[in-house]
Formats: sequence, structure tokens, C-alpha cells
Amino acid sequence: MRYLPKSPADRAEMLREIGAANIDELFSHIPAEYRFKRDLKVPGQFSESEIIDYFKERSSEMAAGYGIMLGAGAYYHYRPVIIDSLISRGEFFTAYTPYQAEISQGTLQAIFEFQTMICELTGMEVANASLYDLSTGVAEGVMMAHRVTGRSETVIAKSVHPEHREVLGTYAQYMEMPIHEVGFGENGRVDLAKLDAAITDKTACVVIQSPNFFGTIEDVAAIAEIAHKKGALLVVSIAEALSLGIVKPPAEADIVTMEAQSFGVPLGFGGPYVGVIATGEKFVRQMPGRLVGQTVDKQGKRGFVLTLSTREQHIRREKATSNICTNQGLIALVATIYMTIYGREGLKDLAKQNLAKADYAAKEFAKNAKVLFGGAPRFNEFVVQTSGDAKAISDKLLDQKIVGGLPLKKFYPELGNAAVWCATELVTKAQIDLAAKAVRA
Repeated sequence: MRYLPKSPADRAEMLREIGAANIDELFSHIPAEYRFKRDLKVPGQFSESEIIDYFKERSSEMAAGYGIMLGAGAYYHYRPVIIDSLISRGEFFTAYTPYQAEISQGTLQAIFEFQTMICELTGMEVANASLYDLSTGVAEGVMMAHRVTGRSETVIAKSVHPEHREVLGTYAQYMEMPIHEVGFGENGRVDLAKLDAAITDKTACVVIQSPNFFGTIEDVAAIAEIAHKKGALLVVSIAEALSLGIVKPPAEADIVTMEAQSFGVPLGFGGPYVGVIATGEKFVRQMPGRLVGQTVDKQGKRGFVLTLSTREQHIRREKATSNICTNQGLIALVATIYMTIYGREGLKDLAKQNLAKADYAAKEFAKNAKVLFGGAPRFNEFVVQTSGDAKAISDKLLDQKIVGGLPLKKFYPELGNAAVWCATELVTKAQIDLAAKAVRA
């Protein structure tokens, strides 16, 4: 009854009330050939003790104790134990969207702090209460740019995460938003000459990622100058939030969208993560989602409220800026706690560790394979091209408890047997040395 609250008698009563003799009659309007007529191929009922044993067995199959050198938009960083202790408090864990400010001050204040820290990190003036993740954040940033400029087209660098480009394509195909891709040069950065040629008077925005999918840091200032001289906005995507501990914030951008998963959010088989969008104050009315603001009550005491909620639940659908149904409040809280724990200097030191690990790893890999895209600064990722199949190399490394790099052939066939590798603070020197020897294929 705990998981199936409707008994057979309850169901029979419900059917009688709506005038159906049985379940088959209820679904009679569905053609018989489309109805499922057999039991699901799932195990039978388990007792509680059997379920616990089952999941203990499954957990033993996971990559506990493995060195993870796989990045590509999801990063393996240390999570301070205090995070789970704090977010497990009932006020946070069970709280829903803070529509009623008078009973949601704690949640609203946490979101306000999140927005403030994001602005400090990105160099922007305002940030919202978060989005689902970076892939939807990129799409929301582009749609925001289209509303601001009134233009119809987008130019995006091919060095932006390929799956994020696919999500943007899904949004754009039914919204009459043509997308033009611009390739990258030998240093892994977007080709500035091709970018300049691709921007027209119809271009609403230019989208880049920095550090990009290859780990290379783009020349944001130069790209902003090219975009702005033709009246286009610049949207900068940041997949590795920790890079802002040491990389200059993209203050030249008009819109910044970022994935904050690196800030204490576990990999979690792909989610839930926390998307970020930040911009200049002059564009705030076109920002999607929610924004929490600070105010005072009748007694002059500080309080927090939803300052802006440009969603179809709050305003007329035709004026809504987004169909995002909620912000990732609990996950944004995780990121807020993480940033608070480390602080400005802590994030800088941690970023330096990642930078040093990746620099060491790239030099070791270069002894046995070709490291691509030299000549440009990078953060904690780099691309390695091998004579042997990149996937086979990563598969072989699993036997040595190392999760290898992401093969790029699916997304960038022109790079051949190449893979993007990542080195965070949790990868040891011994693991890097093992991986570097394995690429000698």
C-alpha cells in the first residue's frame, strides 16, 4: 500500500464512478494493436532486505577508487562532507519554489547569495536563481539574445560542447532561428577570420565556450570586439566553473551561461546539475527564469522576495521569456555552500592545482602520443591524438582502475583517433603516469 496506494476495491469503485466496467473498457479508444497485453519483464517483488542487498551488489560494480580522467562537461572534484549535512536539513530538502516569501526567507536568502557569488565570479551585473543545466542554459541565452536584438540568426563556435549544440538545434528548429557553425584553428580556438565573415546584420549573437570543449581558453575580448562591431551580442558558455578561480572572467560578454556542477555537485549519472545565466542589468527584463531580490519590510528589516519571474506561470504566456518550470534550488544551494567553504582564495588555489595537474599530464602524454592544440592557454583538459583507437585505449585502462578520456571521433571525425582528457585535483600522479603509458598504441 505504501507504493501502490489504490487497492483493487478502490480501482473498481473509481471505474464504476466514471462508467467503465473494467480497465480494458477505459482504454477502448486506443486501437487494440497499440495496447500492452503482457506483464512487464521486470523481477518480482523484493522484500526490503532483498532490495538493500541488491543495491549493495550494484554499488560494488561502480567505479569506487578509480582515477577519473574523463571530463567533457562533467567534472570529478572533491565534495566537502559538510555539503550533504547542510542540504539534508528539512527546510532545504523538502522546500518547494519560494512563491510565498513570508515562509521562504531561508531559501530566498540562499538563492540571493548564489546570485551574488555568480555575479562576482562571472563579472556580470545580475544572475538568476539558476536553470536546469548548461545545455538548456545555452539555448536560453541564445533565445534571450534574439529577444534583445530582434535578429533571427545565431553563429556558434564548433568548439562549443557538441551535445549543447544539439540541444540548441532542437530548440531552434521550430523557432525559425538559423544556426551557423564556425570551425576552429590549429590552436583549438575559434577561427577569428571565419567568425568575422559569418556574422551578418541578421546575427543576434555569437556563442563560444571558454574553456572550450578541447580545454582551450578562447580570446573572449577579441571575439567580443568582432561581434559587437556588427551589432551582435556575445554569449559565453562555461562548462568548467572552477576555471573562474584563475581564468579572467568573461566581462566582455553580454550573456554568460555556465554549469556549476564542479561546485560540489556529484557526477550522479548526468544530473541533476545546475545551470547559470548572468547578464548586464540593462538586459534583466529579458532574462529567463526567476531572480531573487533584497528589500525591507514594514519594520525596516531586511527581507528577500522574488523580484522578477518572467515565466508563463506568473505572466501572460505571450510575454514569458522561458518555459523553464523551475530553478534547481537545492542544487544551487550545494554550489552556494561549496563557494562559501572555499572562498575566493580557496577557489584560486584549487584552480591552480587543476592547472598544474593538467600541465603535468599533457607533458607526460606528449612523450608517447601527440597532444593537439598547443600554443594557446588551457585549463584542466587537453586533446591527445594516438595511433591506436582512442576508445580501445580507454577500455583497456579500466582494467587498471582508470576512467580514460572521451573519444572525439563521433563529434569530430576530422581529428581521427583523438580523445579529450581531464586532470582534476583528485587524479594522482601515479594514475596520470599509468594513463600516459597506455596511450602508446
